Amino acid sequence: MGVQDINARFDGQERRLFMQAVLRDLRALERLLQEDRIESGVNRIGAEQELVIVGRDWRPAPLCEEILEELEGDPHFTHELGRFNIEFNLDPLSFSGDCLSKLERRITEFFDKTRYAAHRHDAEAMMVGILPSLEKDDLSLRNLTDRPRYWALNEALNNLRGGKYELRIKGRDELIVTHDSVMLEACNTSFQVHFQVSPQDFATKYNAAQAVAGPVMAAAANSPLLFGKRLWQESRIALFQQSVDTRKAGSDLRDFPPRVSFGHGWVRESVLEIYKEDLARFKPLFSTEADEDPMQVIDRGEAPNLRCLMLHNGTVYRWNRPCYGTAIGPDGKRRAHIRIENRILPSGPTPMDEVANAAFWFGLMRAIVDEQGNMADHMPFDDAASNFVEAATHGLDAQFDWPGMGQIPARELIALRLLPMARRGLQSAGIDADDIDRYLEIIELRVGSGRTGARWMLDSVARLNGTGTRAERMAVLSEAVSINQVAGRPVHEWPSINTDQTATRSSNMRSVGQIMTTDLFTVHESDVIDFAASLMDWQHVRHIPVEDDDHNLVGLVSHRAVLRHLARLNTDGRPESVPVSAIMSTEIVTATPSTPTIEAIELMRRHSISCLPVVREEKLVGILTEHDIVLLAEPLLRRFLSDDPPSDPLTELTAD
Repeated sequence: MGVQDINARFDGQERRLFMQAVLRDLRALERLLQEDRIESGVNRIGAEQELVIVGRDWRPAPLCEEILEELEGDPHFTHELGRFNIEFNLDPLSFSGDCLSKLERRITEFFDKTRYAAHRHDAEAMMVGILPSLEKDDLSLRNLTDRPRYWALNEALNNLRGGKYELRIKGRDELIVTHDSVMLEACNTSFQVHFQVSPQDFATKYNAAQAVAGPVMAAAANSPLLFGKRLWQESRIALFQQSVDTRKAGSDLRDFPPRVSFGHGWVRESVLEIYKEDLARFKPLFSTEADEDPMQVIDRGEAPNLRCLMLHNGTVYRWNRPCYGTAIGPDGKRRAHIRIENRILPSGPTPMDEVANAAFWFGLMRAIVDEQGNMADHMPFDDAASNFVEAATHGLDAQFDWPGMGQIPARELIALRLLPMARRGLQSAGIDADDIDRYLEIIELRVGSGRTGARWMLDSVARLNGTGTRAERMAVLSEAVSINQVAGRPVHEWPSINTDQTATRSSNMRSVGQIMTTDLFTVHESDVIDFAASLMDWQHVRHIPVEDDDHNLVGLVSHRAVLRHLARLNTDGRPESVPVSAIMSTEIVTATPSTPTIEAIELMRRHSISCLPVVREEKLVGILTEHDIVLLAEPLLRRFLSDDPPSDPLTELTAD
């Protein structure tokens, strides 16, 4: 996806020419494999680190371009899909000696460099799989990074889907949302690690990566929240699959594979199997022009870049993805290599935790092949796939099916079988003993305590329950993640969240979506008035929104309207069956979640109303009442009456 000159609007002749170029690249790769032209006997590791940028309110801040300017063209840094994300790519390291501690130092160095650049714009950079304080309103196209490849990706996926994106994830809570762009994918922030392999070993190494994906995921889970909902332990997995899913509703008799997947079976012989399968299953999303004849490049003794094949490969999102690449060798010529890209790991919680996750994976990749050979001979593929989903859903509480052990709890499998195996794998690769002890001990203590990043977040949400609004709780949680992250201790040592932490509250009141009530009680316009009156009594509310069958806001019933109706009742005592539509107000003043709080308060004052329904695309999503304004004023008054009050008690609300 690094190619910039791409076209999402291609058909007919252009489509045929692009497919010819892709097939030419595939034949060139086949020739490279047959003639042993791909680097062999060398193991290198690498990583890509994605970060999220937040403002002083701990909400996403679309400052990627500004931060890249501060970084003065450093080629290690680049943009991502969302303008509130940034990525840096680390130079490859030989898989030996102190490579793991070197990897941690480099991650920390570039992370700190990003943070310092963000600080110049009153912002912060964070490592987190899904930012807790992120809201749906942050995912509009105004926050799509303005690059041709991202606009082309959005257009291509929209065309294939033919409708809105629908996201459904069920955990402890349930999330059902629709969206109109690929920006749902921008919620995800990952730490992607690469492992270079010899072509002849690709099948066994790739199958090993697939087999251990579940256990590694269980130990690394760090993304249990989305839009304040408690979902999967690693919700990125479900979110990413659905956010770039191009399938349309159709006959249940035909299988349409998702573009994001774990795969469809073991690899038997060669990396070519994956490229051929993906070409057979998935149409190109867009095209580009070939910049060279790959066969001529091979004829002169160099490796072609296979630009068109790699463009297509970059739009099929396997969780373990094969990657072909080239690098300049000592002779000044391009040399080809094959690597496996692990895309399952979330960003964070700390550089130390990330390298521990990577070390666990690297060690297992080496040991599985050394000790058990090809996992395709020992394990049904469906077990590997179901283990992965089980781990993403339940984390360390997962139950796995493992060869020779039957069904076994994740923590038991990791502690008894896989950690010792990973240790042997790292030892056989010549990794320094101190590094092995340092990073595998982190996994051991994390698994023993059950304290993954996901578990720490969920425990923190439980401690914050009942304090402030959902937006305030998510902001406090995001701030706590950042504080602990900068402190540098691994996540299993993080202290419990401070429930008295209110420093971020006033800065998280600037928009209606951050302070509105979302747990709503509504009536239908055909409901009887008695039911609306009962709801007001039971729930101690003075306003009841009225919705139609599609959850569009069509009216508002106030306690005064109910009282007026009761005063006009027939005096003969006979009950009346009067619908809500008879007394509801249809001239409703509304706000949206992005309406500034000050503007909403002014709307309520100007129209002399005590209730402001909040809508998005005519759908009711929340309500703002006088009670919410009182709760809003309380922390500001405390500060205003303190020994060090701000010059203006609404400074935080009106500041940019």
